[in-house]
Amino acid sequence: MARPPRHTLSRSSAAHSCRLPKHALLRAGAAFFLATLVALPLAVLHRAALSRHSLEHLWGWDALPSVAAQEEGGAQGEDLDIEDLKLDGVLKKASMGDNTVILTTLNAAWASPGSVIDLFIDSFRCGVRTSSLLNHLVIIAFDSDAYKQCVKIHHYCYFLGTEGVDFSGEKRFLTSGYLEMMWKRLDFLRLVLEKGYSFIFSDADIMWFRNPFPHFYPNGDLQIACDHYVGNATDLRNIANGGFNYVKSNERTIEFYSFWYSSRLRYPGYHDQDVFNAIKHDPYVADIGLEIKFLSTAYFGGFCEPSRDLNKVCTMHANCCIGLRSKIHDLRIMMEDWRSYLSLPPSLKRLTPFSWRVPQNCSLSSQNQ
Repeated sequence: MARPPRHTLSRSSAAHSCRLPKHALLRAGAAFFLATLVALPLAVLHRAALSRHSLEHLWGWDALPSVAAQEEGGAQGEDLDIEDLKLDGVLKKASMGDNTVILTTLNAAWASPGSVIDLFIDSFRCGVRTSSLLNHLVIIAFDSDAYKQCVKIHHYCYFLGTEGVDFSGEKRFLTSGYLEMMWKRLDFLRLVLEKGYSFIFSDADIMWFRNPFPHFYPNGDLQIACDHYVGNATDLRNIANGGFNYVKSNERTIEFYSFWYSSRLRYPGYHDQDVFNAIKHDPYVADIGLEIKFLSTAYFGGFCEPSRDLNKVCTMHANCCIGLRSKIHDLRIMMEDWRSYLSLPPSLKRLTPFSWRVPQNCSLSSQNQ
């Protein structure tokens, strides 16, 4: 048989050689596609594992919280909501018809039996038209021991704890613990105002002898007792005492309490009362329209400046007194004096000059010895 022409063989071989790469290319493409399907998810996972660290490292970003962290944060938020509901509940139960409550604060040092809180409650029971006011009193406990004692002696108690801070011991005047407790108290009072409740705040070392409401001014936003009263309710020269005040909940008082609390940063080392006596002159207070009334010591007195007439006195404060023992000693004598006054017939109450036997241990002369 004759051999085919050379060019024919060459064309056939060329055609065959072109067909083989085509099949190989198809097989290679399929293999590459399958490899890509396998490798791509692995690469994505690897990159995801590296990307959070690399971006945080390069840009200083904080990582978004994990689901577990979000759940933990949610649990903490729920705890705060629960505490908020507890506060709402106790304020609602204790409030008067106009959403006014009476508030005091307590720590373990003042909560022990026979100590300050017992004298405080006893004064309501012995006062003139004051016993019913106990139905509107909420005791704010700064520590668990104070709260446990509160629920034994009173029906409206609220635990205001602070994580990592121990408020249970006696806080001497102007110590760091004392200052922290005072500012904590002030911020809490701001919260009460924001919730729509007006309040009378009273230190627990204030004895209540008469219902104070008839002696409040009808048009004051904030009415506050004095260490020294100059004779005029609007005179800013009055030296205010933050231990007793009547505050109406409105935009002006909420703004002022926020301003008062933030002003602690301008006056480091000072307590809330000193800061109040400084910022009452600030133009900002007039700008927000806050109306301050200073309460006369004839009705709202204290050891600094006593209420001289027992026929008028509403409250007496164991102020200008350092040391828990001295305070309790003089408060007990004050209560004895009040009971002696109550035992007099009405005619003698009006005609007989009756004066306090206090201060004694709390007198400035005894403290300077």
